[in-house]
Amino acid sequence: MAATAVPKEPKPSPAAKPALAEVIGSPPTIIRPMKIRFTKMQGAGNDFVVLDETQGRLGLTPAHYRLLADRHFGVGADQILTVRRPTADAAAQGIDFEYVIHNADGGEVEQCGNGARCFARYVHDKGLTAKDTIRVQTLAGVIAPRLTPDGRVTVDMGRPVFDAALVPFDATGLTPVAQGLGQKWPLALAGHAQNASILIAVVSMGNPHAVQLVPDVDTAPVAQTGPLIESHPRFPRRVNAGYLQIVDRSHVRLRVFERGAGETLACGTGACAAVAAGIRLGLLDAQVDVQTRGGLLTIAWSGQEADSVFMTGPATSVFEGQIELPDTP
Repeated sequence: MAATAVPKEPKPSPAAKPALAEVIGSPPTIIRPMKIRFTKMQGAGNDFVVLDETQGRLGLTPAHYRLLADRHFGVGADQILTVRRPTADAAAQGIDFEYVIHNADGGEVEQCGNGARCFARYVHDKGLTAKDTIRVQTLAGVIAPRLTPDGRVTVDMGRPVFDAALVPFDATGLTPVAQGLGQKWPLALAGHAQNASILIAVVSMGNPHAVQLVPDVDTAPVAQTGPLIESHPRFPRRVNAGYLQIVDRSHVRLRVFERGAGETLACGTGACAAVAAGIRLGLLDAQVDVQTRGGLLTIAWSGQEADSVFMTGPATSVFEGQIELPDTP
Protein backbone atom coordinates (compact mmCIF):
# COMPACT_ATOMS: atom_id res chain seq x y z
CA MET A 1 0.00 0.00 0.00
CA ALA A 2 1.48 3.23 -1.03
CA ALA A 3 2.15 5.72 1.67
CA THR A 4 0.26 8.95 1.48
CA ALA A 5 2.39 11.99 2.01
CA VAL A 6 1.05 14.29 4.70
CA PRO A 7 1.68 17.89 3.64
CA LYS A 8 3.59 19.90 6.17
CA GLU A 9 1.97 23.03 7.51
CA PRO A 10 3.80 26.02 6.12
CA LYS A 11 5.87 27.91 8.59
CA PRO A 12 4.57 31.40 9.15
CA SER A 13 6.63 33.86 7.24
CA PRO A 14 8.32 36.68 9.14
CA ALA A 15 5.86 39.07 7.56
CA ALA A 16 2.99 37.14 9.08
CA LYS A 17 4.28 37.53 12.60
CA PRO A 18 2.73 40.39 14.50
CA ALA A 19 4.99 43.35 14.82
CA LEU A 20 6.42 44.02 18.23
CA ALA A 21 4.64 47.35 18.34
CA GLU A 22 1.37 45.54 17.70
CA VAL A 23 2.04 43.25 20.65
CA ILE A 24 3.12 45.75 23.24
CA GLY A 25 1.67 48.93 21.72
CA SER A 26 3.44 51.99 20.34
CA PRO A 27 5.66 53.87 22.76
CA PRO A 28 3.91 56.85 24.34
CA THR A 29 4.56 60.31 22.95
CA ILE A 30 6.77 62.25 25.33
CA ILE A 31 5.70 65.87 25.59
CA ARG A 32 8.65 67.98 26.57
CA PRO A 33 7.78 71.39 27.92
CA MET A 34 9.65 74.40 26.62
CA LYS A 35 10.86 77.29 28.70
CA ILE A 36 10.60 80.81 27.35
CA ARG A 37 11.65 84.14 28.77
CA PHE A 38 9.28 87.10 28.82
CA THR A 39 8.94 90.68 30.02
CA LYS A 40 5.71 91.93 31.59
CA MET A 41 4.94 95.55 30.62
CA GLN A 42 2.07 97.99 30.91
CA GLY A 43 1.00 101.22 29.25
CA ALA A 44 -1.67 103.15 31.17
CA GLY A 45 -2.80 99.88 32.74
CA ASN A 46 -3.09 98.02 29.44
CA ASP A 47 -0.79 95.08 30.21
CA PHE A 48 1.30 92.90 27.94
CA VAL A 49 3.62 89.92 27.82
CA VAL A 50 6.52 90.80 25.50
CA LEU A 51 8.46 88.04 23.73
CA ASP A 52 11.79 88.39 21.91
CA GLU A 53 11.96 86.47 18.63
CA THR A 54 14.84 88.46 17.15
CA GLN A 55 17.08 85.38 17.39
CA GLY A 56 14.52 82.90 16.08
CA ARG A 57 10.88 81.93 16.20
CA LEU A 58 9.49 80.28 19.31
CA GLY A 59 6.86 78.40 17.31
CA LEU A 60 3.94 79.28 19.57
CA THR A 61 0.35 78.36 18.76
CA PRO A 62 -2.88 80.23 19.56
CA ALA A 63 -3.25 77.90 22.56
CA HIS A 64 0.16 79.03 23.85
CA TYR A 65 -0.84 82.69 23.54
CA ARG A 66 -4.08 81.99 25.42
CA LEU A 67 -2.12 80.27 28.19
CA LEU A 68 0.37 83.14 28.48
CA ALA A 69 -2.50 85.63 28.76
CA ASP A 70 -4.40 83.58 31.34
CA ARG A 71 -4.34 85.42 34.68
CA HIS A 72 -4.76 82.21 36.70
CA PHE A 73 -2.63 79.62 34.89
CA GLY A 74 -0.23 81.79 32.87
CA VAL A 75 1.43 85.18 33.23
CA GLY A 76 -1.67 87.28 32.63
CA ALA A 77 -2.05 90.00 29.99
CA ASP A 78 -4.46 91.78 27.71
CA GLN A 79 -2.23 90.98 24.73
CA ILE A 80 0.99 89.20 23.77
CA LEU A 81 3.54 91.31 21.86
CA THR A 82 6.31 89.69 19.84
CA VAL A 83 9.47 91.45 18.65
CA ARG A 84 10.94 90.18 15.37
CA ARG A 85 13.58 91.33 12.95
CA PRO A 86 12.20 92.62 9.65
CA THR A 87 12.41 90.69 6.42
CA ALA A 88 15.30 91.59 4.12
CA ASP A 89 12.97 93.55 1.83
CA ALA A 90 11.47 95.47 4.75
CA ALA A 91 14.91 96.24 6.19
CA ALA A 92 15.97 97.63 2.83
CA GLN A 93 13.04 100.05 3.11
CA GLY A 94 14.18 101.30 6.51
CA ILE A 95 12.03 99.07 8.74
CA ASP A 96 13.73 98.32 12.08
CA PHE A 97 11.44 95.67 13.55
CA GLU A 98 8.33 93.61 12.98
CA TYR A 99 5.65 93.92 15.68
CA VAL A 100 3.24 90.97 16.07
CA ILE A 101 0.19 91.23 18.35
CA HIS A 102 -2.01 88.44 19.73
CA ASN A 103 -5.11 89.04 21.81
CA ALA A 104 -5.85 87.14 24.99
CA ASP A 105 -8.07 84.80 22.96
CA GLY A 106 -5.05 83.73 20.87
CA GLY A 107 -6.06 85.57 17.70
CA GLU A 108 -3.62 87.81 15.83
CA VAL A 109 -4.73 91.43 15.41
CA GLU A 110 -3.63 94.38 13.31
CA GLN A 111 -2.64 97.08 15.78
CA CYS A 112 -2.30 98.06 19.45
CA GLY A 113 -1.31 101.60 20.40
CA ASN A 114 -0.45 101.07 24.07
CA GLY A 115 1.47 97.99 23.00
CA ALA A 116 3.39 100.04 20.42
CA ARG A 117 4.70 102.30 23.18
CA CYS A 118 5.74 99.29 25.25
CA PHE A 119 7.32 97.74 22.16
CA ALA A 120 9.45 100.86 21.62
CA ARG A 121 10.48 101.00 25.29
CA TYR A 122 11.37 97.30 25.23
CA VAL A 123 13.65 97.31 22.17
CA HIS A 124 15.42 100.44 23.44
CA ASP A 125 15.89 99.18 27.02
CA LYS A 126 17.05 95.75 25.81
CA GLY A 127 19.72 97.31 23.59
CA LEU A 128 18.15 96.00 20.40
CA THR A 129 18.38 99.53 19.00
CA ALA A 130 19.99 102.82 20.00
CA LYS A 131 17.46 104.89 18.05
CA ASP A 132 14.93 107.10 19.81
CA THR A 133 12.60 106.81 16.80
CA ILE A 134 12.06 103.44 15.16
CA ARG A 135 10.07 102.26 12.17
CA VAL A 136 7.98 99.21 12.93
CA GLN A 137 6.02 96.95 10.59
CA THR A 138 2.62 95.84 11.87
CA LEU A 139 -0.13 93.84 10.23
CA ALA A 140 -1.88 97.17 9.56
CA GLY A 141 1.13 99.05 8.17
CA VAL A 142 4.19 100.95 9.38
CA ILE A 143 4.22 102.98 12.61
CA ALA A 144 7.00 105.14 14.09
CA PRO A 145 7.20 105.19 17.92
CA ARG A 146 9.48 107.87 19.44
CA LEU A 147 10.89 107.99 22.97
CA THR A 148 10.51 111.46 24.50
CA PRO A 149 12.81 113.12 27.07
CA ASP A 150 10.16 112.89 29.80
CA GLY A 151 10.16 109.08 29.58
CA ARG A 152 6.89 108.79 27.70
CA VAL A 153 6.57 107.46 24.17
CA THR A 154 4.90 109.17 21.20
CA VAL A 155 3.59 107.00 18.39
CA ASP A 156 2.63 108.06 14.89
CA MET A 157 -0.49 105.88 14.67
CA GLY A 158 -1.18 106.58 11.01
CA ARG A 159 -4.24 108.09 9.40
CA PRO A 160 -7.77 107.46 10.67
CA VAL A 161 -10.14 105.88 8.17
CA PHE A 162 -13.83 106.84 8.25
CA ASP A 163 -15.04 105.04 5.11
CA ALA A 164 -17.49 102.47 6.51
CA ALA A 165 -16.57 99.79 3.97
CA LEU A 166 -12.88 100.08 4.86
CA VAL A 167 -13.36 99.92 8.66
CA PRO A 168 -15.01 97.44 7.78
CA PHE A 169 -18.65 98.16 8.66
CA ASP A 170 -21.64 96.92 6.67
CA ALA A 171 -23.87 99.99 6.34
CA THR A 172 -26.34 98.37 3.95
CA GLY A 173 -29.81 99.81 4.46
CA LEU A 174 -28.72 102.31 7.11
CA THR A 175 -29.05 106.09 6.98
CA PRO A 176 -26.33 108.00 8.86
CA VAL A 177 -26.90 111.06 11.02
CA ALA A 178 -24.66 113.90 9.83
CA GLN A 179 -22.79 115.97 12.43
CA GLY A 180 -19.94 118.37 11.76
CA LEU A 181 -17.78 116.78 9.09
CA GLY A 182 -18.63 113.32 10.32
CA GLN A 183 -21.56 111.00 10.72
CA LYS A 184 -23.05 108.58 13.22
CA TRP A 185 -24.65 105.29 12.25
CA PRO A 186 -27.63 103.62 13.94
CA LEU A 187 -26.82 100.16 15.29
CA ALA A 188 -29.56 97.88 16.58
CA LEU A 189 -28.47 95.70 19.50
CA ALA A 190 -30.44 92.47 19.45
CA GLY A 191 -31.42 91.23 22.89
CA HIS A 192 -30.80 94.56 24.61
CA ALA A 193 -33.63 96.88 25.64
CA GLN A 194 -36.07 95.61 23.03
CA ASN A 195 -33.53 95.81 20.21
CA ALA A 196 -32.76 99.46 21.00
CA SER A 197 -30.48 101.30 18.59
CA ILE A 198 -27.42 103.29 19.53
CA LEU A 199 -25.54 105.82 17.40
CA ILE A 200 -21.91 105.04 16.65
CA ALA A 201 -19.06 106.66 14.73
CA VAL A 202 -17.03 104.01 12.91
CA VAL A 203 -13.27 104.50 12.59
CA SER A 204 -10.30 102.35 11.66
CA MET A 205 -6.90 102.98 13.22
CA GLY A 206 -5.55 99.91 11.49
CA ASN A 207 -8.17 98.01 13.51
CA PRO A 208 -11.93 98.62 13.68
CA HIS A 209 -13.63 100.85 16.29
CA ALA A 210 -17.22 101.79 17.07
CA VAL A 211 -17.37 104.94 19.19
CA GLN A 212 -20.53 106.08 21.00
CA LEU A 213 -21.06 109.19 23.08
CA VAL A 214 -22.20 108.62 26.67
CA PRO A 215 -23.06 111.15 29.41
CA ASP A 216 -20.97 109.33 32.05
CA VAL A 217 -18.51 106.49 31.46
CA ASP A 218 -18.92 105.31 35.05
CA THR A 219 -22.53 104.35 34.43
CA ALA A 220 -22.17 103.29 30.77
CA PRO A 221 -23.39 99.69 30.19
CA VAL A 222 -20.00 98.47 28.98
CA ALA A 223 -20.35 94.92 30.32
CA GLN A 224 -23.84 94.57 28.85
CA THR A 225 -23.52 96.14 25.39
CA GLY A 226 -19.78 95.75 24.79
CA PRO A 227 -20.03 92.06 23.77
CA LEU A 228 -23.07 92.79 21.58
CA ILE A 229 -21.23 95.52 19.69
CA GLU A 230 -17.96 93.56 19.49
CA SER A 231 -19.63 90.63 17.74
CA HIS A 232 -22.29 92.54 15.81
CA PRO A 233 -22.81 91.02 12.34
CA ARG A 234 -22.33 94.41 10.69
CA PHE A 235 -18.65 94.20 11.70
CA PRO A 236 -17.24 91.22 9.76
CA ARG A 237 -13.93 91.34 11.66
CA ARG A 238 -15.59 92.17 14.97
CA VAL A 239 -14.91 95.57 16.53
CA ASN A 240 -13.59 97.45 19.56
CA ALA A 241 -16.46 99.23 21.34
CA GLY A 242 -15.61 102.69 22.72
CA TYR A 243 -17.66 104.67 25.26
CA LEU A 244 -16.70 108.36 25.09
CA GLN A 245 -17.61 111.02 27.64
CA ILE A 246 -16.69 114.57 26.62
CA VAL A 247 -15.67 116.72 29.60
CA ASP A 248 -14.69 119.73 27.50
CA ARG A 249 -13.06 120.32 24.11
CA SER A 250 -9.64 119.20 25.30
CA HIS A 251 -10.53 116.59 27.93
CA VAL A 252 -12.46 113.32 27.62
CA ARG A 253 -13.00 110.13 29.58
CA LEU A 254 -13.01 106.77 27.81
CA ARG A 255 -13.76 103.11 28.37
CA VAL A 256 -13.20 100.46 25.69
CA PHE A 257 -14.49 96.91 25.38
CA GLU A 258 -11.74 95.40 23.25
CA ARG A 259 -12.19 92.78 20.58
CA GLY A 260 -10.94 89.45 21.89
CA ALA A 261 -9.96 90.84 25.30
CA GLY A 262 -13.03 92.40 26.96
CA GLU A 263 -12.82 95.71 28.79
CA THR A 264 -9.24 96.82 29.43
CA LEU A 265 -7.87 99.62 31.59
CA ALA A 266 -6.77 101.50 28.48
CA CYS A 267 -6.81 101.10 24.70
CA GLY A 268 -4.41 103.23 22.66
CA THR A 269 -6.03 102.77 19.27
CA GLY A 270 -9.40 103.22 20.99
CA ALA A 271 -8.25 106.59 22.36
CA CYS A 272 -7.05 107.63 18.90
CA ALA A 273 -10.30 106.52 17.28
CA ALA A 274 -12.45 108.26 19.91
CA VAL A 275 -10.59 111.57 19.62
CA ALA A 276 -10.53 111.44 15.81
CA ALA A 277 -14.28 110.77 15.81
CA GLY A 278 -14.87 113.61 18.29
CA ILE A 279 -12.85 116.06 16.19
CA ARG A 280 -14.64 114.94 13.05
CA LEU A 281 -18.01 115.49 14.73
CA GLY A 282 -16.94 119.03 15.72
CA LEU A 283 -16.82 118.30 19.45
CA LEU A 284 -13.07 118.38 20.23
CA ASP A 285 -9.94 120.44 19.62
CA ALA A 286 -6.79 119.22 17.90
CA GLN A 287 -5.10 117.99 21.10
CA VAL A 288 -7.01 116.09 23.74
CA ASP A 289 -6.14 114.47 27.07
CA VAL A 290 -7.87 111.12 27.36
CA GLN A 291 -8.46 109.82 30.87
CA THR A 292 -8.72 106.05 30.87
CA ARG A 293 -9.15 103.83 33.89
CA GLY A 294 -5.46 103.00 33.71
CA GLY A 295 -3.95 106.44 33.12
CA LEU A 296 -3.70 109.49 30.91
CA LEU A 297 -3.05 109.49 27.15
CA THR A 298 -2.58 112.57 24.98
CA ILE A 299 -3.95 112.38 21.44
CA ALA A 300 -3.25 114.94 18.71
CA TRP A 301 -4.77 115.12 15.23
CA SER A 302 -5.08 118.05 12.82
CA GLY A 303 -8.51 116.98 11.60
CA GLN A 304 -7.18 116.50 8.08
CA GLU A 305 -7.70 112.97 6.75
CA ALA A 306 -4.26 113.01 5.11
CA ASP A 307 -2.55 113.58 8.49
CA SER A 308 -1.57 111.03 11.09
CA VAL A 309 -2.89 110.75 14.63
CA PHE A 310 -0.20 111.02 17.33
CA MET A 311 -0.51 109.35 20.72
CA THR A 312 1.71 110.04 23.74
CA GLY A 313 1.65 108.05 26.95
CA PRO A 314 3.59 105.94 29.45
CA ALA A 315 5.30 102.60 28.88
CA THR A 316 6.70 100.70 31.86
CA SER A 317 8.44 97.38 32.47
CA VAL A 318 6.86 95.57 35.41
CA PHE A 319 8.95 92.41 35.78
CA GLU A 320 10.80 89.71 33.84
CA GLY A 321 10.48 85.98 34.15
CA GLN A 322 10.54 82.53 32.63
CA ILE A 323 7.60 80.23 32.09
CA GLU A 324 7.36 76.59 31.12
CA LEU A 325 4.90 75.91 28.32
CA PRO A 326 3.77 72.48 27.12
CA ASP A 327 4.60 71.58 23.52
CA THR A 328 0.90 71.11 22.81
CA PRO A 329 -1.25 72.88 25.41
